Amino acid sequence: MAMDIDITFISDPGCPWGYSASPSLAALQWRYGPRLRWRLVTIGLAEDASLYEERGYDPVMMADRMEMFRQFGMPFTQGPRARLTGTGRACRALHAVRRLSPGDEITAFRALQLGWFTTRMLMDEDTNIAAALERVPGLDVPEVMATIDTPEVEASYQADRAEARTAAGSPTEFQGKAANTDGAVRYTAPSLIFRCADRSLEAGGFQPMEAYDVLVANLDPTGSRRGVPDDRPEEVLAEFPLGLTTQEVAEVMRTDIEQPLDRRAAAQMLIRAVGRGTVAVEPIGDDGLWHAI
Repeated sequence: MAMDIDITFISDPGCPWGYSASPSLAALQWRYGPRLRWRLVTIGLAEDASLYEERGYDPVMMADRMEMFRQFGMPFTQGPRARLTGTGRACRALHAVRRLSPGDEITAFRALQLGWFTTRMLMDEDTNIAAALERVPGLDVPEVMATIDTPEVEASYQADRAEARTAAGSPTEFQGKAANTDGAVRYTAPSLIFRCADRSLEAGGFQPMEAYDVLVANLDPTGSRRGVPDDRPEEVLAEFPLGLTTQEVAEVMRTDIEQPLDRRAAAQMLIRAVGRGTVAVEPIGDDGLWHAI
């Protein structure tokens, strides 16, 4: 009998590495979704913009740095923001979501990423955080924003920050995928810790889908592994409430992990599905966000 696998998902909504790993995370969710139980741990990369300013960053430099991440296929906006932003406020919003609507924080995390990387909104301002969270179905966004400064949310956020900074001596540090930017060795985004029964395995930092696949196979080879529906992306999209980007669909629908991902073929499948009236596409950044109808 297949066993459930718990995943501690350590990430930050403002990390481009965490965002760029989205295709692999979507494929992991598709293949093993019913068996996976996710727990988000927010890193809190930078409490406010001062950390980046101290390192000599500016909005133009940050926008230029984002260009290198386009190679991983996720959509980005172009051009610099009006100023630098920290991630602490957005992370606190996720803890407010967790308290008010447990289970929605993963979807809210995705919504904040889309706001962060496909728009030039300043994602440390409450109005922009709220606008991004409006994507989460059924979420009471005004109530979330009203509780963001409560002691309970602050305590939850600080507990996550501390947990994310326990990577010293871990397999993640051994692999060179930990960081120390504020005095403690921390996990980088996205780090996934898989637990099944009394076993625990780590995939620290940015990893390909194959890394996650082999960890699941070692933790519980008795479980099922869902295949890919032939030329029908609608079935895949139906399980992702905020939709998927072209690159994510291509990774989920890749039938042979030894073959390169075929983004063009995925786009053609999606376009045909739009023609059938079963899929809609929302322009986002320099790509599209595809939704099942």
